[in-house]
Amino acid sequence: MDLPFVKLHGNGNDFVLIDEHEKVRIPDGMKAEFARLYCDRRFGIGADGVLFLSVDGAGGLVMRLFQPDGSEAEMCGNGVRCFAKYVRDAGLAEDSFVVQTGAGPVPVETRYGEDGEFEATIGMPDPLFDRPSIPATGEGDYREVIGGQTVHAANTGVPHAVVFVGDVDAVDVDGLAPPIRWHPSFPNGANVNFVQVTGTDALRIRTFERGVEAETLSCGTGATAAAAVAHRLGLVGTEVGVETTGGPLRIVLGHETTMTGPAETVFTGVLEL
Repeated sequence: MDLPFVKLHGNGNDFVLIDEHEKVRIPDGMKAEFARLYCDRRFGIGADGVLFLSVDGAGGLVMRLFQPDGSEAEMCGNGVRCFAKYVRDAGLAEDSFVVQTGAGPVPVETRYGEDGEFEATIGMPDPLFDRPSIPATGEGDYREVIGGQTVHAANTGVPHAVVFVGDVDAVDVDGLAPPIRWHPSFPNGANVNFVQVTGTDALRIRTFERGVEAETLSCGTGATAAAAVAHRLGLVGTEVGVETTGGPLRIVLGHETTMTGPAETVFTGVLEL
């Protein structure tokens, strides 16, 4: 049996997309193992996750994301943009549509510039700062010292820890992130973001992603969490440029929270199952 797939990336955060709309489906009980196999960068296709596209009973677009460790993530900002590019290119929707995710419905606005570059603005879940909503143990805003690092946290669709540093390039991400990611105060674990304030409304960020269990080149929900926490602490305004390792994202906070960034198709292929 042949299974078509598409490889895409958003600022280097890369995904394999499987279109299950009127096409071959991977049974739900096999999706986790499928992700473990094909996210492997040596023995599989290689990706930070597998996006599964389907349609619900009302005809709405549904995105599910399974990560390299087999876990399912509720939401992924870069993943939604990659999903949106596929949807546009496949003719499954017009410029504007809604994607159903585990974190709720995500509105999407897409466009192609004069240079042919794709860009999408997506409505992010409102940042949540109270511990039960992250989730984290205790009450009130999250602020803990873990391994000598002052850690803040927010939920922007998934839980994120945020650590402000003077020089993000000097951070030992692989050494400092795991104790925070696995800290018992985060019952579901947390992504870990090391953030440098570089201007009035500018941040640089490096992210260690839960489920990937490594640093990724970009994380949309992490960029949103970093901007939201920084704004809450009075470090930036409501329109923030966030420079990830893989490229820039634009975060707007306020009545609605949005993230804008690119997505690119890398290649298409067929798996022989």
